[in-house]
Amino acid sequence: MKAGILVIGPPGAGKTTFCNGAQQFLEGMQRPVSIVNLDPAEMSPSYEPAFSISELITLKEVMDTFGLGPNGGLLYAMEYLEKNFDWLEESLAKLGKDPFVVFDLPGQVELSTDHQSLKHLTLKLQKLGFQLGVVSMADSYHITDASKYVALLLLSLKMMVQMELPTINVLSKIDLVSKYDKLPFNLEFYTDMQDLSFLETELNKDPRAARFAKLNHAVCELIEDYSFAHTGFETLCVEDKASMAALFQAIDRAIGYIPPGVHAHDRLAGQEPEDLRLTVQPAITSNVGDVQERYVDFPELHRAHELQAWQAEGDAAIDRANEAERSNRIIRAE
Repeated sequence: MKAGILVIGPPGAGKTTFCNGAQQFLEGMQRPVSIVNLDPAEMSPSYEPAFSISELITLKEVMDTFGLGPNGGLLYAMEYLEKNFDWLEESLAKLGKDPFVVFDLPGQVELSTDHQSLKHLTLKLQKLGFQLGVVSMADSYHITDASKYVALLLLSLKMMVQMELPTINVLSKIDLVSKYDKLPFNLEFYTDMQDLSFLETELNKDPRAARFAKLNHAVCELIEDYSFAHTGFETLCVEDKASMAALFQAIDRAIGYIPPGVHAHDRLAGQEPEDLRLTVQPAITSNVGDVQERYVDFPELHRAHELQAWQAEGDAAIDRANEAERSNRIIRAE
């Protein structure tokens, strides 16, 4: 089956970093993956794109030709891509019969909340047989302040209503949370969107926000009224294999994707394949409690353990390489 995820989010949310990590992680798991750069402002991404929108149009060309600013230029570029969808279709056809595509999109929130071009593109991709989902990235810094968290919830809900696709909302850079002020609640409160009445109390501690107590209450009620549509948040530390594995398990479930070589009955039974092409063995999957301990409560302890694990992994790789070299020398000698 053809499948893909649209990676969206505001500037600085970690979209390109996630795409780079996804490429390395999935290739390491022997899963098919093609990263497609659809950000006309990004000429040299950190990952190796299968193809890039810069082959069709660039932001600089638009700004120079029409005298537009960055925001207007990005909107024009996406409209141009929509009008020239045949270029995208032909480029995708070169990826093979059943690709898994990660679309890296511009950090322009209007594209996924108000503008219609991105939504029209997804409809055309679905007509090509793509099973699509959205990975909406947001910096975990937003959970350190009640007002920022409420704004994030409103933004993600608006995006989900606009896009009408299975969506995984992600708090990125979760490993940096411990460097900010202490969270008023456990991490699970933010990932599971628990009783927002507690959040009202935090909002009203700020004298500026307290002036709008009735508005705060109305906004929290609005979010809770639509909470059935919001799936909560996954957490992500790109450098953490367990974190990446947990996220891709959530993505697979959301879009109904089964990687090549994995039988449907095995997936439904919750059995992991020995060749690791699904994602990863259950022993290193993640949950919010684990993330709380690793990155909020005891980050220094986790970091020390992580460095030891990396050292052991590196030593094992060196041993395997040395053993392979010895075997080759023996074969050449014979």
